[in-house]
Amino acid sequence: MHKKFLHTEIFARKGILALGAAVIVLICSIPTFPRAANSGKTTQEQLDEALHEREDLQNSLNEDENNLDSLKGDQADLKKDLKGLNEQLTDISENLEDLERRIDEKETEIGITTQELTLARETEQWQYECMVKRIQYMYEVGQMDYLEMLFSVDSFGDLLNYTNYVSAITEYDSNMLKEYEETRQYIEEEEARLQQELLDLADLRQAAEEEKSRVAGLVSQTSNSISRYGDQIAAVEEEVRAKEEELKKKDEDIEALRKKIEEEKALSLAAANAAWRDISEVSFADGDRALLAAIIYCEAGGEPYEGKLAVGAVVINRVLSSKYPDTVVGVIYQKSQFSPVASGRLELVLTTGKATAACYQAADEAMSGMTNVGNCLYFRTPIDGLTGISIGGHIFY
Repeated sequence: MHKKFLHTEIFARKGILALGAAVIVLICSIPTFPRAANSGKTTQEQLDEALHEREDLQNSLNEDENNLDSLKGDQADLKKDLKGLNEQLTDISENLEDLERRIDEKETEIGITTQELTLARETEQWQYECMVKRIQYMYEVGQMDYLEMLFSVDSFGDLLNYTNYVSAITEYDSNMLKEYEETRQYIEEEEARLQQELLDLADLRQAAEEEKSRVAGLVSQTSNSISRYGDQIAAVEEEVRAKEEELKKKDEDIEALRKKIEEEKALSLAAANAAWRDISEVSFADGDRALLAAIIYCEAGGEPYEGKLAVGAVVINRVLSSKYPDTVVGVIYQKSQFSPVASGRLELVLTTGKATAACYQAADEAMSGMTNVGNCLYFRTPIDGLTGISIGGHIFY
């Protein structure tokens, strides 16, 4: 649509902006950040993204390290528990051994007592039979013996002596029987006591065996838990190592990007100080107006009009700079300079005609040489440390 503008018109427009441009040019001479090749993003944007990724990676690494410390702490606690359980199991085993020994001793003691009881019963039975036989004898032949004794004794004193003798034997038998009965009763009581102690020991042994089984189960469970914690710790340690390596690589990438930015700053500073053409020396092709309006729509469609004009001015400033292509097409399609080109959004806007009247107006004014950002060659969303001309959601520099 535009061909070549008259010198008088250009000078008139520049006369209006001359004072402001003189001030702005100082701001816009700061180092700039060309867009990085093959990414559709500026190097600074790549650095910002890398720093953000590094922060996320560091946070993830910190979480893994905290998790690792927690796992190791839990594992250490389990090892302490296992040590206590093993000590408890050892005590129970020793207690069982003692119970087994005491049971063996008690069974031996019961065996001896049983033999004594059998002997006592036999002796009691023998004494009882002897006493019965004597009593039976005394009743069976007692009358004859007494008569013979009466006729045979020489004196009454002998008779008394014989009678006392018979009484003594009877009393002896009675006392011995009573003693054997008492012995038998004592042995029976002792046997019952020993049997009860044996039952008590058996109950203790059963309880100890159950406790041993329970503690052994806890030992097994704890050992398995320690093993699982070991597997988890090994897995987390592997993740930590991988993330540390990734973090190291990310730091190297960040350092490389920072060096690249420094190089780009030098290049953009050289571009700002390079030779500039006058707008009157530019010839615009028929499609430049629509192309410029489309890129303005893509980059600043939601910005105020001043932001739209500023984006158009940046494109035209590059056309005027000797460091960039000298056509609108060349500037906009320069490799990896404008992300809407790489994403395909610019092509979509061109084919659908979405660019608004305000975008076309901004394109017209920019192509006429009007600029509200001086000689700025770049724009982006604000970041810390970047100064320039702030318009809407962009900083122009």
